Formats: sequence, C-alpha cells, structure tokens
Amino acid sequence: MSAESRGGPPPAEADHLQRPDSASEMFLAFNWLALQGFGGVLPVAQRELVEKRRWLTKEDFLAVLSLGQVLPGPNIVNMALIIGQRFLGWRGAVSSLAGLLAAPTAIVLLLAALYGQLDRLPAVVGALRGMGVVAAALVVATGLKLLPALRRNPMGLPACLVFGVATIVLVGVLRWPLVWVVLGLGTLGVATAWRRLGP
Repeated sequence: MSAESRGGPPPAEADHLQRPDSASEMFLAFNWLALQGFGGVLPVAQRELVEKRRWLTKEDFLAVLSLGQVLPGPNIVNMALIIGQRFLGWRGAVSSLAGLLAAPTAIVLLLAALYGQLDRLPAVVGALRGMGVVAAALVVATGLKLLPALRRNPMGLPACLVFGVATIVLVGVLRWPLVWVVLGLGTLGVATAWRRLGP
C-alpha cells in the first residue's frame, strides 16, 4: 500500500519538509505566529507552519489539528505542544507553548484594561462586531485551503465531506453540544478510517 493511499504525504512533498534547529527557533516562530493571530491563530498557523516554514505538510497539519480538537483546552495550545514535542521533545513543547503565550498574554491584559474603560463607546462595539466577522471568515478560508488534503485521507473525500457537513449541521444548525458531536461523529470517523486501513 502506497504512502498516499494510507493517507500519508506524497514522498516528494515529505522530502521538501524543513525542521526547526533549536528551541529558540521554535519559541520565535510561535511568538511571531501568535502576534499575527488577531481574530484567530489557526489560519496564521496553517500559513506559517505549512506554507512558509514547511515544518508540516497539509496532511500533517490536519492530523495535529484533529488531535488538538479532541483534547481538552484551546486547539492552538494543544497543537503547539504536539508540534514542539514532535521536533524537540519536552524542550520543544515548552518553547513553542511559551512563544505562543508570552506576547499575547501581555497584549490581552492591556486590552482588557482598556476595554473596561471603553466598552460603552459605539465605535468600540462596532469594531468588535466587525472583528468577529473577520475571524469567522479566516476559519472558513483555512478550511477551504486544507480541503484538497482530504483527497489523500484514508476515508476518502466523499466520506470526509459527509462527516464535515454532518458536523456543521449538528453544531451550527441543531446546536448540539460539541462534546456529544465529537464523541459520536469522532468515534464513527475513527471506526471508518480503521476499517479502511485494515488488511
């Protein structure tokens, strides 16, 4: 069975991957990633880690994102820990997490203090509503960018699309709690992939 049919990256793509040289490089990369992430870090993470730094293929990014989604805590924090550990062990995990949280923590504390003084101004309320729309659009754009990677998923593109649409309907339309959707559709997805990957 080829790497592509198992859902792994094509050999040519995997051959061109880079890797961080040090914990400080990981710290700086995740710090820069976090500083660009106004409205959501996930789209920036995909661009920085897959397209610019080439530390991960699209398939790798989807796999790490999937794991980060089902673990407790924020997706991007889980992803930083997983990616850091993958390359440099515990030093990488600590460095990537510290880089991700250092500057944004200071910025959020400053903005929280300012927001307490300005939260009743119509301009501030309007700006926050506009940022919410932009954040949603960034997440949708990231999903569309990663869609071609599903062609090499072991479940196949049609099954992936069915699971994706089912998730959108259950969470976005029917307002089911996310934990039940993850447990239900996630278990079904794992079982489907397991069966497809079996001998």
